[in-house]
Amino acid sequence: MVKGMTLVAPVASAAAFDALASLFSALGFEPGRGWQDAQGPGRGAAFLAPIGNLEIVTGRPPAVPLILIEVTQLDAVYTTVEKWLIAHHRTEDLATLLTPIAPTHWNSRLFTATLTLASPQPATNNLQPATSLTLGFWESENPLHNKPIAIEGDLSAEGMRFAIVAARWNAVITDRLLRGALDALHRSGAAKAAIQIVRVPGAWEIPSAARTLAESKKFDAIITLGCLLRGETAHYEAIYTEVARGIGQLQQETGVPHAFGVLTCDTLEQALDRAGLKAGNKGFEAAIAAIEMVSINKKLAGPA
Repeated sequence: MVKGMTLVAPVASAAAFDALASLFSALGFEPGRGWQDAQGPGRGAAFLAPIGNLEIVTGRPPAVPLILIEVTQLDAVYTTVEKWLIAHHRTEDLATLLTPIAPTHWNSRLFTATLTLASPQPATNNLQPATSLTLGFWESENPLHNKPIAIEGDLSAEGMRFAIVAARWNAVITDRLLRGALDALHRSGAAKAAIQIVRVPGAWEIPSAARTLAESKKFDAIITLGCLLRGETAHYEAIYTEVARGIGQLQQETGVPHAFGVLTCDTLEQALDRAGLKAGNKGFEAAIAAIEMVSINKKLAGPA
């Protein structure tokens, strides 16, 4: 079985060797295990890439260099290569050594760089030292390129049913969270008739109402909204711990997704920031999480 592939590129001088090593290090290649010939001046340095491909073609060859290096942040790579070429070549030669970044017909962007190494020297061990090395650097324009295949939820709430349990305590906060959750559901296609809102006295009562709703099997997900502000006693910690544990336990026992939108803040200002001011709206975020989890569960369950 094939384990790996190594491309050996001899260069003509120690100076060229050191210059190329500095470039590849600057580009982010992982250094491999080098070697030194104990019988002579020979030495080698390995530069590793996470993925390597051997590609063969027939017919008209593609108009690209033999060595293609896939990168991220192509513009930053271009700048690095350009600086290296300016440092090791004449400025007037730059236009012939470095091409501009240009789109390709295979949904990517590409530039080529020709690294002149040294004047020709005699071949050793059947390897002819290169006087130049042309590399192509490219970046895919496809956002899914080389991404691992994963099951992910969609953000369409059409046909889904939701229950929202919102505490009345700290209503100046929870009302904002509720508006954010409703906004997210309606924007995502949920029908008004498919949303049941339940108001409970405080955060402590949220798990009890959520259990009743989940066990009714009428809803695809439960969205829990509340706000706890730290006081001078340990009451805050006791309430928050039990509310969080209860909601998490409900999700595991009933199999119905529960989105956690209960704020735990030190001050009213922090809570307001998280209810639609500086830090987004956690009610909106909880509703979006609920929609995604319903979608994921349906995909994992497969066709009905």
